[in-house]
Parts: sequence; structure tokens; C-alpha cells
Amino acid sequence: MRSIRLMTVALFAACLLPAPHLLAETKRLAVISVGMVTEAPLGDDLLFGAAGGTTLRKLAKRFDQAAGDKKIAGVVMLTDNASLGLGQLEELRQAMSRFRAAGKEIHVHATSFGMGDYTLASGADRVTVTPTADVWITGLYGEGIFVRGLLDRLGVHPDFQACGDYKSAAEMFTRTSPSKPAQENQNWLFDGMFETYVKLIAAGRGKEPAQVKKWIDRGVFSAESARQEGVIDGVADRQAFVAQLKKHYKADLVFDKRYGQAKAATIDLSSPLGLMKLYSDLLSGGTKPRLSRNAAIAIVHVNGPIMTGTGGGSPLSLSPTSGTFSSTIREALYDAAEDKNIKAVVLRVDSPGGSALASEIILNATKFVKQRKPIIVSMGNVAGSGGYYVACAADTVFANESTITGSIGVVGGKISTDAMFAKVGVNFSPIKRGENAALFNSSARMTEDERAKMKAWMDEVYDVFKSHVVAIRGEKLKKEIDELAGGRVFTGRQALELGLVDKIGTLDDALKFAAKTAKLEQYEVRVLPKPKSFIELLIGDPSSADSKPHRLSLQTPRPQLAASAALEVVLPTLKQLEPHRAAALSRVLQQLHTLQGEGVVLATPEWIAR
Repeated sequence: MRSIRLMTVALFAACLLPAPHLLAETKRLAVISVGMVTEAPLGDDLLFGAAGGTTLRKLAKRFDQAAGDKKIAGVVMLTDNASLGLGQLEELRQAMSRFRAAGKEIHVHATSFGMGDYTLASGADRVTVTPTADVWITGLYGEGIFVRGLLDRLGVHPDFQACGDYKSAAEMFTRTSPSKPAQENQNWLFDGMFETYVKLIAAGRGKEPAQVKKWIDRGVFSAESARQEGVIDGVADRQAFVAQLKKHYKADLVFDKRYGQAKAATIDLSSPLGLMKLYSDLLSGGTKPRLSRNAAIAIVHVNGPIMTGTGGGSPLSLSPTSGTFSSTIREALYDAAEDKNIKAVVLRVDSPGGSALASEIILNATKFVKQRKPIIVSMGNVAGSGGYYVACAADTVFANESTITGSIGVVGGKISTDAMFAKVGVNFSPIKRGENAALFNSSARMTEDERAKMKAWMDEVYDVFKSHVVAIRGEKLKKEIDELAGGRVFTGRQALELGLVDKIGTLDDALKFAAKTAKLEQYEVRVLPKPKSFIELLIGDPSSADSKPHRLSLQTPRPQLAASAALEVVLPTLKQLEPHRAAALSRVLQQLHTLQGEGVVLATPEWIAR
């Protein structure tokens, strides 16, 4: 009897103890995103509040605050879309050095690097990029602009003087190219700037300046080649990066994405936006509606050109950005994977492709879902190139018979605009450091050597694309991959015969198949990310990734696309006279924007469907 009582007491005591997983140590990492950096705080817009960005002082202060905060074990720094000058970069590097001197580490994760943000990131303890990231350490490139020819055509005569032979600020109006003193001064200036970049990188990476210059003269690295050469430390997608951090710190992690930032302000009834928020709260009863706990299948849409980032732009914009943004879709897929009420996911793809990097990010997110629950693809009008890339890892791929798919290939290059500017009398005088500094500049056509470098990089992306298809589709493929790739485009029916897709069917067929796979008889269908109301677009959504402290969000806002002044005049007329051509032109320009911004894209040829 006594032994029974002792067992009862022991069991009762055990129930009072926390579960073993709750005893695991938890550490907090501050997440610091370096986006647009300003010197002075930006003013507030009447409707939309702060115009964005952060001051250099506030950014540096966050590092210093974290250095002395015992609750912060380290920093995760995100550098995508970083925009700061060399002087600001140096100051921020110093703040990073102070943080590291406190015995804490900085871990950088990025989806791409240019010269500036790489120089910043090189001051961290460890630098990691996503697979297929582009690492462009091409040196410095600058151009002096001279509009004397344009002024002459307009009949405007510049009449300026200067004190001092090297005072060349007025030469842009008075000359078509720099004077000898100005050229001498520019070269001297660039020598100093270049030396600073090299020194910062060398100090951060623990390399000799000569080695850094060799990296710069090579210029273009894939993620893996950058790792092999010591330019970066690791290659990992987001979930692998988080896993590495957990292993490194030997603890569960909480990512504080608003560390050192001011808390959200209370509702200001004197502001129109505050009144809108109050009205929204009143309409919802002051609480956020609870999500249904019924079993559900999620639909995640990949619609339009695939681009990096999160999109953006005001809902009041006359020309809002359209397309699919990798960070937004990745978050939606992770939400679906982690939601216990969602039993399966259907990825609906209607896209001609776009950014290779964005496609890789979305593909990795689909693999994350696949490890946890069924994921089915439903192809719409087009699922080609990048559209096929993001689809190929699904458990089962549905296509319509007339779906345009395949297009396994890569497009790369740039546009050259010198002749255009010359026609209106605008001249540029190039100056560079690093053999490949002008590789992606629109100033001139590529040299044969630059073309070869670009092709080698494109070949790496192409090989990754093909290897994904072979590794995932495996024995389903009816031909060797090189007979299916090369940019070949197929209908859904042809793709089925070749093993590139699994079934012919609609979105509804895919939903029913997903339900059957998940063994569901009754279920709801949820669209992720949840469509936002006009009010939510204006005031933000509290269910965003920032409200999930255990998830590291690497998303960055993407600038809104803007048409040139000439196209803004022409497109309305074209829409009236030739609506199909106008729509096609808009899509082509959007792809050109991605191509010019990234150099290599996974895009499907454009057709005008009538």
C-alpha cells in the first residue's frame, strides 16, 4: 500500500514538472535588416506615416544596444537591398566591430551580394547565402554625365566659371567629356575609394589585399564557387541556416526582428490613418477574427512574373506592381506547413517565370512543405521556365492539356543604352577599378571576355535547374534531360507524355486529389497569403511574419516598378488601339526590368494570345 502511495506522489510530482523540451535553453538573437540608410530621419507622409528607411545613427545604436544586452546572444544581419554610401558603410562596420568585441557574433544571410553590401557583410563572423545566389564583387564603376550636347540642341548656352583647375562641377554643363585635371582628380578619388573597399573586405575576411583584388578581378561567383574560394562561409537556404544557428548556439532560438526599434504607436485620432484603424477595429469588434480550426487545404498562388522580395507600393497606386514575390510566397508556404489545421497544399502556378533566385527560394519552400504534408501543383495557362522550376518538387503535378510548360533554360545579358543617350546629346565618361566592374552596366556592349564570364555563370544556373528536375522527377522522365531542356516548350499533354507532369486536370481536380491524399472527406479551402482588405493594405496586418518570433523572416521589400515617362504617354493610347500588344509590352518590360536587375532569369518567351 505504501509503495502505491509513493508511486502516486511520484507521478503527481512528475506532472508538475515542465516537459523535457520546455527545459531546453532558449536564446534570443537580434535581427537587424540593413535597407535604405539615411542620415537624417525622413518626414512623415500625411496618410502613410514614415516614408521608410532608418538613420545610420539608429542602426548603429541597435548594434551597440545589443552588445551590452545580456539577453541578446548574437545578431542575424540581413543585407538584401542595402543602400548606403561608403562613409556610412565604414561607420556601420565599426559598430559591428564593437559588437563583436563584446564577445558576440554576427551571422549574415543574404540572397545576393553586390560590391557594397558584400563589403558590409564581410565584417561579420559568418556569411551565408542561399543556393544559386549571385555574388558579384565586380569592383567600382562610375560615370560622369555631360549634357552640353543636349543644351546645344535646345539652344541653351552654359556660361559658368570656376575658381581652381580641379573645380569641375560645372563641366557637366560646359563640356562633353572631362577635362584633363578633372580626369586626373577622378582617378585619384577612385584609387582611394577602391583601396578602402579592398581594405575593409581584407580585414573582415582575414585575407591579404592582393587576394581580395583577385576576387574582384574575377568578379562573378555562384554561391558554391564563392564558398570554395573563401568569399563566403556557407551556402544554405533559410531553414538550413536557422538549423545551423540552433546547432551553433546549442539552444532553441527566438528571433527578435524589432530589436532596438520603437514599439508601434497607439492610434492617433488626429490622423486620417488613425481614424481608419479605429473604424476597422470597431467593425471587427476590436478583435481579430479567429481562424477556423476545421481541416483545410491551402491554395498558394504563383501568378505572373516571379520576382525577389515582397512587392510593395500603395494600394492607391495607379500602376501597382503585379506578379509573384519570393518572400511573400515563401512565408505563405511556411504558414501552410506549420498550421496543424492545414492538411495539404495546392500550389497554383500561372507564371512565365522570371528571377532564377526567386524561383529557387520558392522551390526550397515547397520542399519544406513536402516534408510535412502533401503538396500538389496545379498549372494554369503557363508554368514555364521559372514557373516549372517552382513546380517540379511537388508530390503530384497537374496541368491542363493546353498549359504551356517546360522551357527549361536560362536567359542572361543586359541592355546597352549609350547610343540612345548619344542621340539626345548626353555623354558618359567611364571610370572603373576591377576588370569586370562594368559587366552589368548598361554603358556598352559586353566584351568577349565578359560574355564568356556571363555564359559560365549562366551555365551553372542551367545545370542546377536540370539537376533539380532529374533529382526530383527521376524515373518519371521519358527522355534524357538534355532532350527535354534547352528551352523547349510543351503543352500540358506533351509534358505528360514526356514525364514532366503527372496528370491532366483542373485546379478543382488538384484540390480533390489533395484531399484524397490527405484522407479528408470534409475540408475548407484557404487561400494563402490571406487576401488583404483595403484597410489592411493601408494599416498593415498584425498576422505578418513579424508577429512570429520563432521564425526568421528574410523578406525584404521590393521597389515598385515604374514605367518611363514616354511609355506612360504611349501605353494608354496602345491600350485603346491595341490592347493585346499593350498588355504584352507591359509584360515584356517587366521581364526586362528583372533581367536588367539580375542579369540571369528563367523566363518563357512572350506570346500575344488573341
